[in-house]
Amino acid sequence: MVTMLPKRFERPCCQPPAGPPPQLLLDKADESPKAARDYAREFVEYHLPDIGPEHTDDVALVVSELVTNAIRYGTEPGDSVLLVLDATERRTRVEVHDTRRRTPAMKPESDERGRGRGLFIVEALAEWGTGERPLGKFVWAEVKGP
Repeated sequence: MVTMLPKRFERPCCQPPAGPPPQLLLDKADESPKAARDYAREFVEYHLPDIGPEHTDDVALVVSELVTNAIRYGTEPGDSVLLVLDATERRTRVEVHDTRRRTPAMKPESDERGRGRGLFIVEALAEWGTGERPLGKFVWAEVKGP
């Protein structure tokens, strides 16, 4: 008796989506806000090539402020921050996920500590809010398109 093994079929290879992926994992590091800004610019310019530099600049600034806050106040040493982007002609959505449940609050500006302007900047450029996740929270912002 001869046993025939099933014929091996070759599957067509699936190509990953073109352009930057919608998520970026960042270490708790001083360089992460700049890396997030650069990534956000590349993402928006790829997915919305005709949107214009003002929208791209606004998204990059919002990303920078939210990632900076997540790294300063939403993580412990060894933690990571997840940046998620989604872009349409009408708006670009930014989500920054971290491991703390404490929601951000707008604090009075302080010249002494050089901090306290981040959420004011985000609020001036976007609609924003927070959400819970099983191990932490996320802060979202939507920058409207032109």
